Amino acid sequence: MKSFFALLIASPLLALSARGASENAAAFVTPAGFTVKRGVNLSHWLSQCFSPAPKSAIVSEKDIRFIARIGYDFVRIPIDEEELWTKDGKPSPENFACLTNCLDWCAKYRLRAIVDLHILRAHHFNAGNGEGKMTLWTDPAAQENFLRLWRDISARLKSYPVSQVAYELLNEPVAPDPEDWNRLIARGVQAIRQLEPDRVIVIGPNRWQIPSSCPVLKVPAGDPNLMLGFHTYSPLLFTHHLASWTSFKDFKGPVHYPGRVVAEADMPKSADTNQAGFGDLFGEASQVFNKQKLLEIVQPAIEKSRELKLPVMCGEFGCLPTVERSERMQYYSDIISVFEENGIAWCNWEYKGDFGIRPLEDGKSKPAAPDKGFIDVLMRKR
Repeated sequence: MKSFFALLIASPLLALSARGASENAAAFVTPAGFTVKRGVNLSHWLSQCFSPAPKSAIVSEKDIRFIARIGYDFVRIPIDEEELWTKDGKPSPENFACLTNCLDWCAKYRLRAIVDLHILRAHHFNAGNGEGKMTLWTDPAAQENFLRLWRDISARLKSYPVSQVAYELLNEPVAPDPEDWNRLIARGVQAIRQLEPDRVIVIGPNRWQIPSSCPVLKVPAGDPNLMLGFHTYSPLLFTHHLASWTSFKDFKGPVHYPGRVVAEADMPKSADTNQAGFGDLFGEASQVFNKQKLLEIVQPAIEKSRELKLPVMCGEFGCLPTVERSERMQYYSDIISVFEENGIAWCNWEYKGDFGIRPLEDGKSKPAAPDKGFIDVLMRKR
């Protein structure tokens, strides 16, 4: 996914306890009444927009009505600094109108919404792979700008009910030291709380929000209107097979799920050790993946949710249609079962796009018809 890290860093997986799913459930309710279960990302619209089409044609009221009709109860709306503000910090009235129109449509069709600050001019989650910049952690002015953006968002959206709209502080932070992110979390929450003491704020761990980073995440104590957010795309060689933006784009498979992702006979004879995480990525691909393995991967987020007594959401997951369809559908069925059996809200990547329930036609910007079979799997109708 173009909205995810391209460098895989190996992470230790916590062993599962013998407790049943009902005991593992981490379903906590915020006092604000913001409760979500099944959502979808409105990608490549107010964030990473590559389409030449007008924004009104990318997401319309018709789309929101359709999303609600098929069974989703919320949307995640990624927004980029460069889409909503000019370089000199002036807001874009047209693009902010797109955002507020969408929130109004969500209210009309009884969808909740999470406004996600996705990419900053000073922070791109994929900077390590050559996209964007990464100066947020070393530049005090960039951190002050981050806080200014949230004060602006808060001032503009504070009239929306706290039971309807939530904020996500930053998509996939990649700080060199997790304490850099923990300190900025505290400042960001404080900035929002100045105007909105009860707004739900989604906060994810460092290093692309991977679950294994949850143990070192710190959030402000005594604030019940927070939600833990994580992302997972493991096993990456399967979910991102042939993805052109990854370091392993030239590995042409075969890959599988469930089972061992890449068979021993199909493993590359050598790995480029100069590329960070490349060898670790194939180490992951040599493992056997199934529903139990997916549960092991998200277990640190479940444990952190229980520790903090906060609700938890997987804000991004997905698999490209470059693998066998039956195996792709099995992956979605298994991971959604893991989420729902453990009280984890989920938001698949994405509505329209390469991973979408409305895929792109031949890689072009025009979305194809909705994939009904895929939707049925997401909604657990089969």
